Amino acid sequence: MPLALYALALAAFSIGTAEFIIAGLLPALSNDLSVSIPTTGLLVTAYAIGVAIGGPILAILTARLPRKPMIVALMIAFALGQVLCALAPSYPLLMGARILVACGHGLFYGIASVAAANLVAPRRRGAALSLFFAGITVANILGVPGGTAIGNAFGWRMTFWAVGAVAVLATIAIAVLLPADRGHDEKAVSLAAEIRVLGRQQVLLSYLIIALQMIGALSFVTYQVPLLAEITGVPPESAPLFLLLFGIGSIVGIFSGGRLADWKLMPSLIAILLLQVFFQATMLFAMHAPVPMAINMFLIGAAGFAFNSPVQSRILHAAHEAPNLAATLVSTAFNIGIAAGAFVGAAMLSAGIGYQYLPVVGILCSLAAAGVAALSWSLDYRQAALPA
Repeated sequence: MPLALYALALAAFSIGTAEFIIAGLLPALSNDLSVSIPTTGLLVTAYAIGVAIGGPILAILTARLPRKPMIVALMIAFALGQVLCALAPSYPLLMGARILVACGHGLFYGIASVAAANLVAPRRRGAALSLFFAGITVANILGVPGGTAIGNAFGWRMTFWAVGAVAVLATIAIAVLLPADRGHDEKAVSLAAEIRVLGRQQVLLSYLIIALQMIGALSFVTYQVPLLAEITGVPPESAPLFLLLFGIGSIVGIFSGGRLADWKLMPSLIAILLLQVFFQATMLFAMHAPVPMAINMFLIGAAGFAFNSPVQSRILHAAHEAPNLAATLVSTAFNIGIAAGAFVGAAMLSAGIGYQYLPVVGILCSLAAAGVAALSWSLDYRQAALPA
C-alpha cells in the first residue's frame, strides 16, 4: 500500500482518539468539572452533532477546492482545537472547543476516504479503506486506552496535549507523502451532481444502516468504563486493559471487513450485523464477571468495526462519479448515530435504568440494521431486473 495511506491512517487515529477519548476520561472529567456522569457523556453527543451538521456544510462550501490542501488545513485546525480543549477551564468551554473541532471532522473523513480510495486500483478499494479506517480502530486499541492511562496518571488535560502532538505529526506526513489529486483539480464536480447521487437507495439505506448500528454501539461504549466498575467489578486502573481488548478486536474486525468487502460485499455486511446482535446478547450475561466480559469485549469490538469497510465501499461505489458530499455524509450518519446513542444511554441512566441493560439497545438496533441491509440488497436485484 502507498505510504500516503499510512499518513492518512495516522490522521484518522488522532481524530478518532479525540472523539472517543471522552469515554475513557468520563469519571475524571465528571469530578474535575463538577458535572454528573450523564452530563459529561453529552460531550460525546455535542461533538457528534457538530460533525453531523458541520461536515456537510463545509463539504458544500469547499466542493471545488483541491483535496490535499483541504486535508492539510483541516488537520492544522484539528491540532489547534486540541490545544483549546486542553486549556478549557470549565465544562461549557470544553464543550465549545469540542464542537469547533467537530465541524471539520466530518469533512476530513469524507475527502480523506475518497483520497485513500483513489490511491489504489478499484479492485483494492475495500482493502485501502480498511487501512485508512484502521486509524480509527487503532484509536480504540491504543488511543483510547493510552489516553485513558495518560489521563489517570497526569490529568485529563495532558491527554488532549498528546492527541494534538500526534495530529501535528500526521499533518507533516500528509503534506509530504499525499500526492495532489490532479483529476479533482482539473474536473470539478458540480454541486447538482453531488446531490443527485444521494438519492440512490444504496447510498440512503447505507446511511440508515450506519446510524442504527452506531446508536446501538454508543449507548454501551460511551458508558463502558462506569459499567465495568459498577457491574463487572473492574477497578479504574484495570479499565484500560478491557478497552485494549476491545481495540484489538476492532483492528481484527476492520481488516477482516475490508477483505470481505472486496469479496462478497452485501452477504458479508448482513452476516456481520447479525454477529453483532449475537455478541450484544451474550454481553448481557458476560458483563457480570471479568473474564467473560473481557472475551465479549474483544468479540463485540471485532463485529462492531468489521461493518465499516463494506458499508462505506457500497456508498463510494454507488456515488463514484460525485463522491465528495456522499463520503462526507458518511461521517454525518456515523455521528447522528453516535449522538443518539450517547443520548439514549444518558436518558436510560437518568431514568434509573441500570448499566446492565444498555446492550439491549444494541441488540434492537443491529437487528434493524441487518433488516435494512437485506432490503437494500433485494432492491439491487429488482433494479437489475428492470429493462434499460
